[in-house]
Amino acid sequence: MAEDREVFLRARDRTFTAFKKDEESHWKGPFYFIHGADPQFGLMKSWEIGDPDYGGNEWQREISLTEDAVQAINKLNPKPKFFVICGDLVHAMPGIEWKEAQERDLKDVLQKTSRDIPLVFVSGNHDIGNAPTAETIQSYCNNWGDDFFSFWVGGVFFLVLNSQLFFDSSKCPELKDAHNRWLAAQLALAQERKCKHAIIFQHIPLFLQTPDEDNDYFNIEKSLRQELLEMFHKAGIKAVFSGHYHRNAGGTYKDLDMVVTSAIGCQLGKDTHGLRVVAITEDKIVHRYYSLNDLNNQGLEQDLMELIKPKSDHLNWSTDYAVNQPYIYMLTP
Repeated sequence: MAEDREVFLRARDRTFTAFKKDEESHWKGPFYFIHGADPQFGLMKSWEIGDPDYGGNEWQREISLTEDAVQAINKLNPKPKFFVICGDLVHAMPGIEWKEAQERDLKDVLQKTSRDIPLVFVSGNHDIGNAPTAETIQSYCNNWGDDFFSFWVGGVFFLVLNSQLFFDSSKCPELKDAHNRWLAAQLALAQERKCKHAIIFQHIPLFLQTPDEDNDYFNIEKSLRQELLEMFHKAGIKAVFSGHYHRNAGGTYKDLDMVVTSAIGCQLGKDTHGLRVVAITEDKIVHRYYSLNDLNNQGLEQDLMELIKPKSDHLNWSTDYAVNQPYIYMLTP
């Protein structure tokens, strides 16, 4: 249980214990993090048999893919500040017989992530149910930490939301109200502090391509979407990162970037299994999707390495990684 608290239960009391606010609320220089989504142990078998609502009694392929993801992340140097997984950790819904085994196997893989790289978890519909209840949300929190919280890293303000409460809160209206009150307070804080950047993580995308697109299983209902987009924009949110779609997608609303990252696990489009690298500089957020194979074999490309390089040690830093980390830093002409 102590190990669980240090690896899987760091989101407590609406904050994230891996980072101390007093130390992290001021800009310290460029950094990057890894954004993943939907390892969803069990979906590949379910999709193949044509029953995506089935719990999935096989998930060895997802285990292997997530092992590849962890291996790729552990190789990176410099290390990312954290690794966030935007929901659908496993495929079995609450109450389905394979859920406990899927979660146990996922934890066995994820605990191999370097202890220098904290794991940030975001709840998805398969984690708490399409129409969550107080009981399903509490079960998630017992296993993975709070379902919504905020934290600071290097002067950047991050908010983790429970987007299922935007989708269907009919069985837990009081929890939706608590979530909304907390969100309003956090957005007010972001606006007041005028932080370098403010970023949101949630499972369901606000939209897939355009802010005014039609309602879909994979986006937030249109009227609520518009309300949230305007709230986020006024608060200074620069980007929303999500999953759920099992394909890469996204667009912009004013100066807000909606980023939809494809899956570590089952693909529903033409993308490869992968992860997104997100580099944060003083004046911009740059992100790029990598296949697991490319990230494992090549590491970060030179232009991203340049973005996160300490300005005071430009030449020595570059030479060190080029010489000592050839499998990470691929030099190009």
